[in-house]
Parts: sequence; structure tokens; C-alpha cells
Amino acid sequence: MSWELFQARFQEIRDNKVFELFVIGVIVFSSLVIGVRTYELHPLLDGGLRFLDYAVTLFFVIELTIRMAAEQRFTDFFKKGWNIFDFIIVVVSLIPLDDSQYALVARMLRLFRVMRLISFIPELRVLVNALISAMPRMGYVALLMFIIFYLYAVIGNLLFGHLNPVLWGDLGVSLLTLFRVATFEDWTDVMYEAMTLYRFSWIYFITFIFFSAFVFLNMMIGIVVEVLDEEHKKMEAENIADSLADEKSAKECYEIRIESEISALHQKLDILLAQQPLNKP
Repeated sequence: MSWELFQARFQEIRDNKVFELFVIGVIVFSSLVIGVRTYELHPLLDGGLRFLDYAVTLFFVIELTIRMAAEQRFTDFFKKGWNIFDFIIVVVSLIPLDDSQYALVARMLRLFRVMRLISFIPELRVLVNALISAMPRMGYVALLMFIIFYLYAVIGNLLFGHLNPVLWGDLGVSLLTLFRVATFEDWTDVMYEAMTLYRFSWIYFITFIFFSAFVFLNMMIGIVVEVLDEEHKKMEAENIADSLADEKSAKECYEIRIESEISALHQKLDILLAQQPLNKP
């Protein structure tokens, strides 16, 4: 059998939905095994879970090999960021640290195998891609938000620093107090305490909450929703392109299989003709 036929078989396995669901099940099972090992277990049970962990690691290596072999060229596998992500996680899982002083590090690294669910579930990929794409825009909103926090923190220190140094003693604690106010964690207690010194200090807190909780939060949500919609449109376009590519690939695989079968029939026919005795005149 030619390598092209093997490659076609690997592509069938990779694109099989049952195989994908099985891989997702193994990932979830692997995460549960790591969680169970956080408890005090019987040595026999702990040894069994350790064996299962090694078996899962071996399965991930085989699964990754199948996906790499299914590509037309080896380098095509690394053109997708999620493939690189899976490759790094699997390679890190192979680091033999269980019997060393870095056993804790090994468990923490293997825990990241649950992150492979993101690469297998399209909706999770869309969410992560949207979050990454939204980071630059959210960064500008966060910068503006920090400026507002900084101004209000300095003003709060100047107005209320001598009233309650624990909350307004310096810039750092003032920022923490404003974060508490922005998250509505007993912010009224802080406001009423300030109003005992300045009657109209409620204006300070209400305007700050208006900017932080209403304006900036809604801006963040708007950016995420907009980027998420863009990522959904990209995913739909990629699905259409992948379906067309799969049809073309399936056609090529069928042609390769037919050519291989015809070649095999020709070889058998040549063998049969060679075995027949020559007719003598």
C-alpha cells in the first residue's frame, strides 16, 4: 500500500466524529484522574490511576501522530495555532518528572491537558479567539479606566485620607478602596463614612460608580459582543471552506483508492499470465 492510501485512512480517522468525541472523552477522563489524585488514596488505587495517566499520555501521542500524518505535508500541521497548542501540551506531558522533586510541576503541567477541549470544541475556540482579538480594544478601555481610577484615588486620598487612613491612607489603598466600590462590596459603608465629614461626598462616589460600573463595563461588553460576532462569521466561512476542501479531499482519496485497486488487479493479472504455460506450435 502506498503512503497516499495510508494518508487517506488517517484523514478518515481524523475527520471521524466518533473519533473526535472519543478524544474529548479521554481528555475529560484525564482531567478527572488528575482531580481524583488530589485526595489521599490507597496505594493500589493510586498506582492504578498512575497507570491510567500513562495510558492517556500514550493515547494522546498516537492521536497527535494520526493528525500529523493526515496532513498533505508535515509542515501543514503547524500552520494552525491550535495544532501548535496541542503539540506543546502533549510534548510537555511526556516530561518524566513524576519520580523527582518536580512531581508537583509535572501534575500541574499535565492538568493543562484539559485545555485541549478548547481545540476540539468549535464554540470554545470561537470564545477564546474572540477574547484574544478583543484584548487590544479592551486594553484602551482599561487604560482610560485606570486614568479615572487614578484621578479618583488621588482625590479620595486628599479628601478622606485623615478620616480613615486604612481606606484612603495612600494611593495604593485608595485604589483598592475604589475597586471595592466599583464591585459594590459594601460601598455604601464607605460612602456614609465619608459623608460624616463632607455632606456632599456622595457626588464623588456616584460619579465614580457611573463611570466604572456603567460606562466602562458596558464598553467592555460591547467590544466582546462585537468581536464574538465577527468570530462567528469567520467560523462559518471556515466551515464552508473546510466542507469544500473535504469534498475535494474525499474525491482525491477515492481516486487514489481506485488507482491502487486497479494497480493491484494488474499485478495479479500479470502473475496469472506468467504462471500459464506457453502454447507450443
